[in-house]
Amino acid sequence: MRVPLKWLAEFVTLEVPLEELLERLPAAGLEVGEVERFGAAWDREKTLVGEITAVRQHPNADRLTLATVGYGGDRSIEVVTGAPNITVGMSGVKVPLALAGARLVDAYAPEGGTTVLKPSKIRGVRSEGMVCSEKELGISAEHGGILLLPEDAVPGTPLADYLGDTVLHVELTPNLAHCLSLAGIAREIAAMGCGRLVERPAPVEGEGTPASRLVAVRIEDPELCGRYCAAAVEGVAIGPAPFAMRHRLRLAGIRPINNVVDVTNYVMWETGQPLHAFDLDKLRGERGSAVPTIVVRASREGESVTTLDGASRPLAAGTLLICDGVGPVALAGVMGGLESEVTDVTRRVLIEAAQFDRTSIRVTAIGQRLPSEASLRFGRGVPASGSLDAARRAAELMQRHAGGAVARGVVDVYPRPQEARTVRLPAGEIARVLGMSLPAEEVRRILASLGCTVAPDGADGGLTVGVPASRLDLAIPADLVEEVARITGYHRIPSAPMSGEFAPPRPDPAMETEDRARDALVACGLTEVITYSLTDPAWCLRLGLEADVSGFVCLANPMTADRTHLRRHILPGLLETLRHNLRYVDRVAIFELARVYLPSAEQLPEEPRRLALLLSGPSSPAWWGNQAPPPYDFFHAKGILETLAERLNVGPLAFAPYEGSPYQLGRAAVVSRGGETVGTFGELDPSLRHVFDLPERRVVLGEFDAAALLAGAGLGSYRSLSRFPALTQDLAIVCPEELPAARVEATVRAAAGDLLASLRLFDVYRGEPLPAGTRSLAFALTFQAPDRTLAEDDVQPVRALIITELKNELGVDLRA
Repeated sequence: MRVPLKWLAEFVTLEVPLEELLERLPAAGLEVGEVERFGAAWDREKTLVGEITAVRQHPNADRLTLATVGYGGDRSIEVVTGAPNITVGMSGVKVPLALAGARLVDAYAPEGGTTVLKPSKIRGVRSEGMVCSEKELGISAEHGGILLLPEDAVPGTPLADYLGDTVLHVELTPNLAHCLSLAGIAREIAAMGCGRLVERPAPVEGEGTPASRLVAVRIEDPELCGRYCAAAVEGVAIGPAPFAMRHRLRLAGIRPINNVVDVTNYVMWETGQPLHAFDLDKLRGERGSAVPTIVVRASREGESVTTLDGASRPLAAGTLLICDGVGPVALAGVMGGLESEVTDVTRRVLIEAAQFDRTSIRVTAIGQRLPSEASLRFGRGVPASGSLDAARRAAELMQRHAGGAVARGVVDVYPRPQEARTVRLPAGEIARVLGMSLPAEEVRRILASLGCTVAPDGADGGLTVGVPASRLDLAIPADLVEEVARITGYHRIPSAPMSGEFAPPRPDPAMETEDRARDALVACGLTEVITYSLTDPAWCLRLGLEADVSGFVCLANPMTADRTHLRRHILPGLLETLRHNLRYVDRVAIFELARVYLPSAEQLPEEPRRLALLLSGPSSPAWWGNQAPPPYDFFHAKGILETLAERLNVGPLAFAPYEGSPYQLGRAAVVSRGGETVGTFGELDPSLRHVFDLPERRVVLGEFDAAALLAGAGLGSYRSLSRFPALTQDLAIVCPEELPAARVEATVRAAAGDLLASLRLFDVYRGEPLPAGTRSLAFALTFQAPDRTLAEDDVQPVRALIITELKNELGVDLRA
């Protein structure tokens, strides 16, 4: 909610400095995200209000004029201008004047840069300054003519004083819907003791044709529309709104359109009541009626409406519509229809001010992807009590700025009057909830300042509080306590240690195991990341992870076009993270332990947990002893997985070749544990790098079922270190190429028994004199006993048994 302070001053007179107000607002729950000082860039000495006293033709150019501009006292200057709205003979018009040295927006620069104004000769005539358009001042993109200021502008006044303003960007939580208006913000400021409310004049009653003769209103479902007010203005002339109104709307973040539409937005910002303007002559009556009819009803099967943005929108059954006697003319509370749009030829206007069901409007706005200031307010709740005054205020402003006559009265259909509510606030409730006591008189003052009526209730000191119609959020005693706390200031609530004993934490083995897995991966040099749970299935299809989108859970109302489904795989998110990070670093080693989402026969999807990792770039940071570390490859990832299994004591992992997308052929493996497949990993197929716009570099990635991989993790058992020296022997065998080294290792360990302290593959050889289709595997075997020093005679029987088992189990021989 943008709050221009000069506009706000029409509702509340500030009695504290701005700095103090900025401290008090957050203490009351109204966070100020930004303080925008519009016009602060204008030089106070060189950018002023000027008054044109004479305009004559440029002697050397037909399309240029020479304007004499006074800017206070006897000071004046002659400037050259080609603006079409500055004509010969003009005088008495107020304009922005920039003197030499002023910094302005360069209206002709493609990027909208700034320039410093310098004296110059234009077609032989010296110009010492410049009269400015809105674009040159940075107000808007309008550059078709000079900005003409209202009559109340005083020549010589710094433009920063006249047009400049301070705009507060107030960030409102959903429970502060009553602050979505200048009137609501003003009430809060006055309640905090920072200002005094300004009494606003009541809207003037119309004296034209009775409104009941111009339009009829029927509400078919009072649960969805509790009130509908229709005011009318006849004989309007569509054109731009006055500059002051357009300027305020721009400061509020609203694009000016024309004097009728701008009035509806202007009144919404003032009161919080969204309005809509229809071209009354485009509305049709029901059969047999010459009077246009407004019908508020839910949509029917197969209906659609073309909205103001030109889009034809099919409607879900039950969508709340504004219809005329023939069909839909607007999406209630969201956007008007193209058929009834106010255009340059509009002469009669119907003003809508209504109260709609908040849930219905939220569903429509989200379903149609049409967020707006109106739907924001309706979605958080708009009181029906304010509709009539808002309609009258809009009609009065339209008559003032667009001419015409306001119809007498307002067609007000009110089938579900807003009920007056009272809430009992028990004595001691504030102290019980807030932990602090406040004087009863202070509580009454705060509640009264918020518009509540307060009366004593019983001998216990309780209060009966009448809730103002504008506060739909006050329904129970806790709501009143919150209001007292806000206005008093959250910072005044005392802090105190919690009393009582904490319940002992419940053990969560799964979470503890995942935390240990994270620690192990971080110790291996990886960084944990958190990627989006929402994804675009196209990534998985292009990577070959899925054949089609049928296996994805689709969102009914996605926020963006590239996040439409819940993810089935984590890898696309890691690849996206890699792409972003390669802009800044050369080495990326990341992992994520999170959920994926699979369709289920139940209402909610299944949410298994997955572990994914990605490596790319140098395998370690460069240092003076190793300026070019080798890049990450398949075996680095394999080592990380083995280290993880060892740290978590989940037993040995088995690796087997894997052929499938998205991995490069011959550089991928399927991982199993205890005979159960837990996932795959490998190097990304180079032909798939373009999917994520990756450079030509090796990328290692993998994804695993976390539950299967980490099941049964424990601390393991420990044994004492032997005091006796170890004995190391080498063992080289010749085996077929297709025989995995892991099977050889398993056979050796089983045969060696407890004396084998470690086993390490240190060499792989292919070539002469080995037969084709074979390779040599060389292992280092370390033997160690806990109670003695081993001799060769102790190890020789074990070695012989290992050789025998390799021969019998695998059919391999020692290398000669």
